[in-house]
Amino acid sequence: MSTTPWIAGNLTDEQRAVFYSQMSVVQKDEVVGVLLALFLGTFGAHHFYLRRNGLGIMYVLFCWTGIPTIASFIECFFMPARVRQFNAEQAAILAANLRVAMPGVIVPGAVNAPGTPLVAAVPCSSCGTPLVAGVKFCGRCGAQVAS
Repeated sequence: MSTTPWIAGNLTDEQRAVFYSQMSVVQKDEVVGVLLALFLGTFGAHHFYLRRNGLGIMYVLFCWTGIPTIASFIECFFMPARVRQFNAEQAAILAANLRVAMPGVIVPGAVNAPGTPLVAAVPCSSCGTPLVAGVKFCGRCGAQVAS
């Protein structure tokens, strides 16, 4: 996996295992991004691939003009860097969520990090992510947590 080690370097073993399993789900491939831009770029497939839905919709709306075709051909050369940036952002989000959420999660048979108190996890009302008691906002979806 091509995840930067500095993101997962200061996590516990349990957090690192969860991080790599979740990162393998959300990580995008550079070659797929380039191929989407090259062959389906007229319809904005490469933007939908990187969750840039607004740009993807704009490409679909203007696909009849030919302008998105020319733009997507040019974007083929920038896709590897964009995919790497997307993966780095996803890794930072996952690592931040694990640092906040994992200390409060009680997994049966597992031991929390040394010095971390065992507290009951409060699930987010919007996305269900386990949160440490006392947080104001969910780190995953940004919803305000009821106190």
